[in-house]
Amino acid sequence: MRTNINTMEQPKDVFESESFWKKGDDNKELIASLTSGAIILITWLLTDYTSHSLWVTLHLIAFLIGGYAEAKEGILDTLENKKLNVELLMIIAAIGSAAIGYWTEGAILIFIFSLAGALETYTLNKSNAEISSLMHLQPEEARRISHGKEEIVSTNLLSIGDHIFILAGERIPADGKIIKGATSVDESPITGESVPIEKEINTEVFAGTVALDGSITVEITKLANETVFQKIIDMVQTAQDEKPPTQLFIERFEGMYVNIVLITVVIMMFLPYLLFNWSLTDSIYRAMILLVVASPCALVASIMPATLSAISKSAKKGVLFKGGVHAENLSSIKVMAFDKTGTLTNGTPVVTDVHIHPAYDAYQVHQAVGAIESESTHPLALAIRNYTLDFLQKDAFDIDVYHMQTASGKGVTGSIIGESWSVGKKEFVTSESHGEYFYGALDVTLANEGKTIVYVGHQNQVVAIYALKDTVRTEAKQAITLLHEAGIKTLMLTGDNTLTAKAVANETGISEYIAECLPGEKVAKIKQAKELHGNIAMIGDGINDAPALATADIGIAIGEGTDVALETADVVLMNNDLTKITDSMNTSIKMNRIIKQNIFFSLAVIFLLIISNFFQAIDLPLGVIGHEGSTILVILNGLRLLK
Repeated sequence: MRTNINTMEQPKDVFESESFWKKGDDNKELIASLTSGAIILITWLLTDYTSHSLWVTLHLIAFLIGGYAEAKEGILDTLENKKLNVELLMIIAAIGSAAIGYWTEGAILIFIFSLAGALETYTLNKSNAEISSLMHLQPEEARRISHGKEEIVSTNLLSIGDHIFILAGERIPADGKIIKGATSVDESPITGESVPIEKEINTEVFAGTVALDGSITVEITKLANETVFQKIIDMVQTAQDEKPPTQLFIERFEGMYVNIVLITVVIMMFLPYLLFNWSLTDSIYRAMILLVVASPCALVASIMPATLSAISKSAKKGVLFKGGVHAENLSSIKVMAFDKTGTLTNGTPVVTDVHIHPAYDAYQVHQAVGAIESESTHPLALAIRNYTLDFLQKDAFDIDVYHMQTASGKGVTGSIIGESWSVGKKEFVTSESHGEYFYGALDVTLANEGKTIVYVGHQNQVVAIYALKDTVRTEAKQAITLLHEAGIKTLMLTGDNTLTAKAVANETGISEYIAECLPGEKVAKIKQAKELHGNIAMIGDGINDAPALATADIGIAIGEGTDVALETADVVLMNNDLTKITDSMNTSIKMNRIIKQNIFFSLAVIFLLIISNFFQAIDLPLGVIGHEGSTILVILNGLRLLK
């Protein structure tokens, strides 16, 4: 008895384990932040009913719970990089507020900053999960044939030239060429195309793809770490490790801001005392006010509430952003690239045309063809079976098929009431090499429309043809039109053939298409389009789209796509409606406008408070009111996006 290696228990990989613990840390950080906020609220509500010592103790608890993670990160980062950071500035500002008696204000600073940090950490760590999803799709073991005997070995032990045996229905564990047998291969993990590819002797097969209906022997041509599938994993990792320019700028700005504020506070503590005859108490008092009013609460609030509002508004419309940076960047997109299968199209073939010989009864032909195809799991066979059942208005076929035989990559035959029927390629269903067929050149016309032709033979004569096609989504054309009206260039990248790609491009009105693209070629085309036109977004649904999704400035996944695509993407269309993209782009534009307003306003208030403090025009309560008031205003401005 053979053992199916694809169902063997496999050890959990290190990525999955790490992702689990990171997820746990994210939850603890978020819970700590929310707990801190709850304690602050309760303490404020009970101010008139608690003793001062209890009131201070509750604030200390809020400080410790909310600020522990940020303080730890700030201290470790400072020790590692030998430079101060915003985390330390916020902690120092909060301690400074408490030192001069403003415990609540200091605690609120900690709460706001810790909440933002928890959300950011969760977003950054979330993207690692797709690596684990990818790893599960490549078998860890293979059935190697050595000296006429089979042995189960790790794919890492396979060498170039080794022979491996793959049963029908198994996932191919390594790249190689077929040396024995034939099969239909589901290459959707590599090309994204739903229609299986017929593979015969000397044709190439890829790791991670599935042999559907025939056992094959394969000679290894690439090592496990050099397969096309492994390259997909490597490209996803590389693209996600690269920091965008905006992130690098923010990191540089944070370091500069912290240094300027802390240096200014130290100067403020002594310089007025030495130069302007202030008392030392006044200088320290003004330095503490400066530390409070210069803390970046309003700047943080300038972005997060507006971003979360935009994300919430888009989520209600079925568009899920995985982070604020993606909601911000969507407005700057100049090119929208699409995968074809499962993105612009529905992803499954359906029967679009049927032509039956006039001498044959349609009911009889559909009954015979449907009964034969019901014995197969091939996607084309399933589509024909469903079509014939709908035509016959039945739930099952009431005729018996005998002597069923499958010729891998060619078709199937069977006997019905003693007569031979066959379904498959033309040369398989008939041996006639001359004469006019009833359909003339119709099959060629249909093929030029990007459709797959299936022939039906009865007693060695073609009696019907079925044309099948992966149909375009109903909203795809409208989505392309809306993008063009917004000035966005559209591009289709597909692993399918040129005829099919052209047909879909013509039907949807897409600007440009590139056919027969492997995953690596899609990445190259994404980079090329970015250099020519500017920021680019990629919409896809398959494993093969993951590298392109990760490489694009914005990766967008169809909600019903593969887990890998959903994890890799920055944005997910939960209801698969492509027209929602332009709605989210408009929301992104409005969000960026509000963020700019908030940043300008918050910086202006900080500057005004700092100058007023230097001229002793404000005291600490007024400084706190100005600082916290500006924070509340920018939050309310950001919440306008919820309308």
